Amino acid sequence: MNGPVRARVLPMALPSDLSTQADDVLVRAAQGGSLEAFEELVARHRDKVYARAYMMVHNEDLALDLAQDAWIKAWQRLASFAGESSFATWLTRITINVVLDHLRRTKRFRVQELPEDDEDGAAFERLLPAVEPKRAEGLERAELRRQIEAAMAQLTPEHRTVLVLHEFEGMQYKEIARTVGISIGTVMSRLFYARRRLAGLLGRWHRQEYES
Repeated sequence: MNGPVRARVLPMALPSDLSTQADDVLVRAAQGGSLEAFEELVARHRDKVYARAYMMVHNEDLALDLAQDAWIKAWQRLASFAGESSFATWLTRITINVVLDHLRRTKRFRVQELPEDDEDGAAFERLLPAVEPKRAEGLERAELRRQIEAAMAQLTPEHRTVLVLHEFEGMQYKEIARTVGISIGTVMSRLFYARRRLAGLLGRWHRQEYES
């Protein structure tokens, strides 16, 4: 008896103006071998890929290299993309994993930061209330963004990464713990420290701006 028949992605005709096509249309075309469709996806999402890498490593040259690696992996794995999430979400996860792999190779992550007795993190959550950065009222959006980026640059890669994964990617503690390879309690402690550090820096700069 023959094995299961697998669907084969066939090349598809695309209009000359690819910029008008939805991501899923371009993905199917790229899976069928259209380099032009993949190039359009790159042009459409390259800024976001770079931004995610930069927010985690805060080094322009390194972020560019890691973004390029992410695109290479996306092309290599494109056939396995089944559309269960959006292409942008799938691509973001690839980018995160590329950056995390780099941080592990360069030993920027320590496996364990604190001894843990509370496996589910419930007690730790009660001890570490969320500290949100203070809003810098009256500052222009561009200036506020600059200050946030400057504050994040002062975080360690470990603290910056959990902050990006939780606040920007919406990952829960358990998912971050599995992705980074640390305990839930360590995720919580790093996130707490990162929020507190950001709050302190932004609050100080806000006061300086107000007094000047």
